[in-house]
Amino acid sequence: MRVLVTGSRGFVGKNLAVRLGELAGFDVLRFNRDDALSELVDKVHQADAIVHLAGENRPKDEADFDKGNAELTKTLCAAVRASGRNIPIILASSTQAELSNPYGRSKRAAEQAVEQLAADTGNSAVIYRLPNVFGKWCKPNYNSVVATFCHNIANDLPILVNDPSTSLRLVYVDDVVTEFLRTLGAIGNGVRRCEVTPAYSITLGELAAQINAFKNCRTSLISEHVGTGLVRALYATYVSYLPPTKFAYDLPYFGDERGVFVEMLKTPDSGQFSFFTAYPGVTRGEHYHHSKTEKFLVIKGSARFGFRNVVTNEICELFTSGDKPQVVDTVPGWAHNITNMGTDEMVVMLWSNEIFDHEHPDTINCKV
Repeated sequence: MRVLVTGSRGFVGKNLAVRLGELAGFDVLRFNRDDALSELVDKVHQADAIVHLAGENRPKDEADFDKGNAELTKTLCAAVRASGRNIPIILASSTQAELSNPYGRSKRAAEQAVEQLAADTGNSAVIYRLPNVFGKWCKPNYNSVVATFCHNIANDLPILVNDPSTSLRLVYVDDVVTEFLRTLGAIGNGVRRCEVTPAYSITLGELAAQINAFKNCRTSLISEHVGTGLVRALYATYVSYLPPTKFAYDLPYFGDERGVFVEMLKTPDSGQFSFFTAYPGVTRGEHYHHSKTEKFLVIKGSARFGFRNVVTNEICELFTSGDKPQVVDTVPGWAHNITNMGTDEMVVMLWSNEIFDHEHPDTINCKV
């Protein structure tokens, strides 16, 4: 399928063009702001489908709203009409089309051009009235407050929050692109109106606080809930604005005659991840826990794990090494230690089910 993407150098266009390029069976035709209208006509005649993203949302002259949104879409529709073919169109409109401002009126006029084409010729079309779209490659300080906040906070620049209670309705660019790809595969007949899901709601104050929390997690080491939903999408967006000089950051480092201990990541409700080393013959641990549990993974070297039940004095030992990945659990009520049995430095990954609390460590010194 040859897909003409207008505005392919824009925010959504870049994301869509990259995704199409990852898929077999698609050839991307591109039309951008600097191209002549004659090129648009030529590419329409080559296309099997069109995703119309090009438009104006912040011109210097209000008259350019009509030129970049309504008139460009009319030109596109005229080219489809002249081709004599049914070339399905996906139109990225805006929720502003419901409003009587210059931008909204121009987007509604673009919708009407597509609707008229469908009424006259039966050409297939799907219209999306998108709310605020956010994600990687969006231009900051332009028309996305998410992009502006992410860019500024990632680059240690101030942000301005005029009214923290202002409510935002957002969709994530990956979800927009996924929806467009789904529609390209089953566009149907006539004109349909569709929505991108999920759509998120957040206040301006909540947005600023969340993005600042992403920045602060590098010092606290406590991760936000970045695995699902809006927070996942916002976090992916935030880190996309980090300059290469900030791709890496330092971690606290504790070293003594036994080896080193480094905390990597802490979570609000699922513990923390660390690693430690031990020199040949060194034993670490010699304690037990009442409730805390841990998982050890030797990734380099050879280890002996010793265990003793602090009530029954039952003992056991386990041997593991980096040659055979194996997790060893520590069990409440059992004193435990780990000894480097090899001739080189041992490296061990450690997960604990809770963040270490210096006031209530639940770590009782006890020899195995």
